[in-house]
Amino acid sequence: MRSHYVQTVSQRFKGVDKKPPSRWGTDEKAIIRVLGKRNESQRKRIRESYREIYGKDLIDVLTSELSGDFMKAVVLWTYDAAERDARLANNVLTGKKKSIEKLKIIVEISCTTSPNHLIAVRKAYCSLFDSSLEEHIASSVPFPLAKVLVTLATSFRFDKDMADTEVATIEAGMLREAITAKKLDHDHDVNGCPGDADLKSLLQMVILCIEFPEKHFAKVVRDSIEGFGTDEDSLTRGIVTRAEIDLMKARGEYFNMYNTSMDNAIIGDVSGDYKDFLLTLLGSNI
Repeated sequence: MRSHYVQTVSQRFKGVDKKPPSRWGTDEKAIIRVLGKRNESQRKRIRESYREIYGKDLIDVLTSELSGDFMKAVVLWTYDAAERDARLANNVLTGKKKSIEKLKIIVEISCTTSPNHLIAVRKAYCSLFDSSLEEHIASSVPFPLAKVLVTLATSFRFDKDMADTEVATIEAGMLREAITAKKLDHDHDVNGCPGDADLKSLLQMVILCIEFPEKHFAKVVRDSIEGFGTDEDSLTRGIVTRAEIDLMKARGEYFNMYNTSMDNAIIGDVSGDYKDFLLTLLGSNI
């Protein structure tokens, strides 16, 4: 069965072994049907087998044969989850602009995934970029934001589904108190200092991600398509990274919060293969 999927993917890149390697022609709909409906384990096996059979990395083939936001979404989906998040974090930390909007990706990785996944992300980061995630945060993000992000990235949280609700409530309250008091620790009072608003915004985001990750990602999707223009990178991240975690919950929260369906919002804002791929991850039959 795995070999069948690999051959199906390969057949959608017509003339993939011919030279020169320039846009041979691709059956995008078939790529959506094959990869969009495979789980992480299946995608990993397909990628491994593709390399074994054809001597090419499927990621490289997808990158060269697809284009635009559709290509970015399919490639992000094809990575295993730990590598995907490691690459998302690295894109933030190597970028010139490190706004709260960008740094929220580090918060999402640290606070909305399982402790074991966070460990896997840190291992993948070291392997891919020859630096630890926490060292890169500390060297590229200004204090006091770096202190918060390093703490989040290196802490081993209890799994939310297994944690004691009372303990979680107490810890959330402590974070709220920290925001109200405007104090990061006993040595650094952030009240009135540059970045005070950013710190409060970051801590509020931490609380939301820990308590209600599905609401956070519903908001990520909403913010990406509201206003002038579409933030395709955020839209892709909001759908792709949660598709195998809690996307259906985020979908429900989206309707509760905005009185419209996430599917219709996407249909009304993006188009083509990119739209079809996102809808496939949402469970639609394209």
